Amino acid sequence: MPLKRQTIRDHTAEANLFARRASIAFLVVVAMLITVLSNLYVLQVKEHNDYQTRSNGNRIKVLPVAPNRGLIYDRNGVLLAENRPVFSLEVIPEQIDDLDATMTQLTALMGITKEEKEAFYATLKGQRRFKPVALRTNLSEQEVAQFSVHKHKYPGVSIEARLARHYPYGDTFTHVIGYVAKINKKDLQKLVEAGQEDNYAATHDIGKLGIEKYHEELLHGEVGYQQVEVNSQGRIIRVLNVDPPVPGKDIVLNIDLELQMEAQRALDGQRGSIVVTEPATGGVLAMFSSPSYDPNLFVHGISSKNYSRLLNSPDRPLINRSTQGQYSPASTIKPHLALVGLDKGTIDKDTTIRDTGRYRLPNVSHVWRDWKRWGHGKVDVSKAIEVSCDTFYYDLAYELGIDNISDSMKSFGFGSYTGIDLFEESNANMPSRGWKRARFNQPWYVGDTIPVGIGQSFWTATPIQLTNSVNALINRGQRYVPQLLRGFRNENGTVDLEALKSLEPVKIGNDSHWDLVMNAMKLVVSGEEGTARHAFSDTPYQSAGKTGTAQLFSIAQGEKYKEEEVDERLRDNALYVGFAPYEDPELSLTVVIENAGGGSSNAAPVARRMMDFYFRDRVFETQPEESDSTPSETTSDISI
Repeated sequence: MPLKRQTIRDHTAEANLFARRASIAFLVVVAMLITVLSNLYVLQVKEHNDYQTRSNGNRIKVLPVAPNRGLIYDRNGVLLAENRPVFSLEVIPEQIDDLDATMTQLTALMGITKEEKEAFYATLKGQRRFKPVALRTNLSEQEVAQFSVHKHKYPGVSIEARLARHYPYGDTFTHVIGYVAKINKKDLQKLVEAGQEDNYAATHDIGKLGIEKYHEELLHGEVGYQQVEVNSQGRIIRVLNVDPPVPGKDIVLNIDLELQMEAQRALDGQRGSIVVTEPATGGVLAMFSSPSYDPNLFVHGISSKNYSRLLNSPDRPLINRSTQGQYSPASTIKPHLALVGLDKGTIDKDTTIRDTGRYRLPNVSHVWRDWKRWGHGKVDVSKAIEVSCDTFYYDLAYELGIDNISDSMKSFGFGSYTGIDLFEESNANMPSRGWKRARFNQPWYVGDTIPVGIGQSFWTATPIQLTNSVNALINRGQRYVPQLLRGFRNENGTVDLEALKSLEPVKIGNDSHWDLVMNAMKLVVSGEEGTARHAFSDTPYQSAGKTGTAQLFSIAQGEKYKEEEVDERLRDNALYVGFAPYEDPELSLTVVIENAGGGSSNAAPVARRMMDFYFRDRVFETQPEESDSTPSETTSDISI
């Protein structure tokens, strides 16, 4: 076999090839190294701030801090609404993998009720998933300890301590102060529309009623923030920075606690209202609506059973009778009508009628009766107020006409909102031709005007409207907005007073007409035939007022009203308006008691009790002795 010829290796060529390959590999390595260094430069230098922010986002969190809600005091510095520490079981849905399973376990551990779970899921629908939602509030110490032992099993569930509203006087101030309750979907929508959502980022409750709702912006304050460092489990390690919240303002009311409590005792479970104001300012000293209820039930979430009981009660405790109750004002408005008649020239101080107890229009068979069956005889305007003569006012209403009556009474505030700092207010109804046409599509008849003369028929008023109209008489036409808010409490305990708010005054051409009407109201309580003389006998102070008895249904011609045969809720309402002392009035009031009977025998004594309580520490000059004349019959009161 012939030998194969071997090729001689070219070492030079191989060396050059290796060198080229090594150079290429080196260049690749250098290029890669440059790329790595370049990226490192971008990461560490050029984009350092961006990545540091992302890193801090995992380590540092910004948490909103709820402001402390402002406190509420009475005019004497007594705390009426405070903040108390409470514990709540809260859930952050975003941090829980299986929310339903967690709820099942918590139900077994904590005894979570079906109602609590329904409320939780309802709140969850209107809440962002990264925000905590309370499952149970107002935990007891035992419940706190029970959950703390098992806390490690429930990531995203924690016990949080916070301040919650508490009303130490319970049902005494419900319709004045109101209450706060959980922010619901509707509240959240309003906050979003108002651009206030961020300010409530850490807040659980919001004002729902009364002063709490009306002055929510003042009481709430401004949210704060804190930067905290957290570990991998999301637990706070330390606080890095705090931007403290601005607490809500502490407010002071015109309300006097003791007078308010006396009003509650005076009504003693009866349905009705007592309003007491300061005539010179419009400040509300007391305003109690009966029956009431405990507002603390709503703060932590009222049960459906308790709410149904309140909602379906025939006594309607949820209604603020002082500002929403619509009652026929009855004879309490006779001084106002007398003033209008005098100002219009329809009557003068010497105008008299012969009252036989019956009034008829020409060519009309219907008879309108006086509360006193046989009448009062010869009556002028002053005596008509003193004895509450219905016949005189039937005739006055006929002569004035509904247009004059409606327009003039609107100037006293009837048919309008008073502007009191509560959203819960009715404007009631001051009837007119236009109103009847719009309401019933019927014309106004002359016969409709006659009962309006004694504050009946379509005419309704709220107790706060009545009180404010009496203040207009006291102030000779000057009118003020009734105010619950007195001012703001400073750190040093002093009060910055809220400015008075004036309303359009009542204009009367002759000042002597004011004096005539006011003197007649004094005779109501001190005259020989005054309808309230027995209720106010032997008072150390001199007062004035007007009784009223409002019928709730019509009696057929020729029939007599028999209270014992009438359903309790159809019996007459008792009313009284008044003020004291007569020369320089410090308070005015309205008392309305539903289905109580005559105003002179039922509402007037309550008014006397309130005045006696207010002046209990005063010393007055001795008043003239009252007459011992025989009392007028009141068993068939219509509107005295």
